[in-house]
Amino acid sequence: MLEVSHLRKTFIASRHEARSQVAAVDDLSVELTPGEFFTLLGPSGCGKTTTLRCIAGLEHAESGQIRIGERTVFSSSKGINVPSNERGLGMVFQSYAIWPHMDVFRNVAFPLTVLPRRERPSQAEIKSRVERVLSVMQLETMAYRPSTDLSGGQQQRLALARALVMEPRVLLLDEPLSNLDAKLREGMRLELKRLQRSLGITTVYVTHDQLEALAMSNRIGVMRDGRFEQIGEPRDIYQKPATRFVADFIGTSTFMAGYVEQIDRDGTYVIKTDFGTLKAQGETGIRVGAPVDIGVRTEVIEIVRRPKDRLTGEPGRWEGVIAATAFLGEFVEHLIEVNGLQLHCRTSVASSVEEGSDVEIHISPEAAWVFETAESSTVVAPTQAPNEERRWEGVG
Repeated sequence: MLEVSHLRKTFIASRHEARSQVAAVDDLSVELTPGEFFTLLGPSGCGKTTTLRCIAGLEHAESGQIRIGERTVFSSSKGINVPSNERGLGMVFQSYAIWPHMDVFRNVAFPLTVLPRRERPSQAEIKSRVERVLSVMQLETMAYRPSTDLSGGQQQRLALARALVMEPRVLLLDEPLSNLDAKLREGMRLELKRLQRSLGITTVYVTHDQLEALAMSNRIGVMRDGRFEQIGEPRDIYQKPATRFVADFIGTSTFMAGYVEQIDRDGTYVIKTDFGTLKAQGETGIRVGAPVDIGVRTEVIEIVRRPKDRLTGEPGRWEGVIAATAFLGEFVEHLIEVNGLQLHCRTSVASSVEEGSDVEIHISPEAAWVFETAESSTVVAPTQAPNEERRWEGVG
């Protein structure tokens, strides 16, 4: 339904240095299937909104190709650049851009009334389409209410209705929930997901909110510096991050430094760290002795009480003491001292352990993921201790 190939868009970095350019979108490629909800996720400045604007035709890319269905709407090699209003897209901006002097009905009808005469539906058709989309958005009882009298959530639904009334082949959403309060945003997140699934509209969604991306998407493209760090389903993005950046940006992780002590027959890495030894998963090709970073989701570290005389010594089973706890409502965060160092983890309220308790923490191989460090090309001896300066780096 939507195909983006080798898209590149640059901006001048400085007015005083005309030749200095920054690539906001750098050789980006992705293909969406009909009805897919695809999210561009990443920090501010990573290029996600620029990508969306290029798809919409609001930005002119230097190179690449964009196809919507069987139609090429942009191609640098063929000199094609279809205007925004002819691409058959619907778009909702972060600012809803609702006409304050119009009521709800006229706001929704406006895109249809300004179409060229030969493409403009009849008045009866306009009325039918507007009433239909207002019903879908549960705004039918507010059709003749001034748009300025709507709440934030209602205005958000109005902006969506105005985009949907055009019956677009692809819907583009640029952080449409960011102006809502947390409780309303949570409700609208579920409503938007339900609406998109029921209508089957191919959707590209831009956000920096990882919870939105995980909850709503069929697939997520995590962006960094104009490129995709990883594209995948939400569960894979969360459980099997391809890079340390993805592991750090998605969810909350604890990172440790170490080196590969050995590799088991099943491909599991045995890692030596300042905390102790643990087993972890990772991409193939990391050699024995290579310095690595290990990312562990704080919520999958298991804490169990232990007798004071119990010593395990097994990989991924470390002894420690609860140094501090913090109650955070839905979970409890623990600070654990392990071998003189400090480790963060989270548990449910029911599984929390009070300060001063002797505990054993369990980290299963499925809960930890190995990433090569920048210096991984230099292999160290398996018996060499990790760099003392490369210890635990905190919670992402």
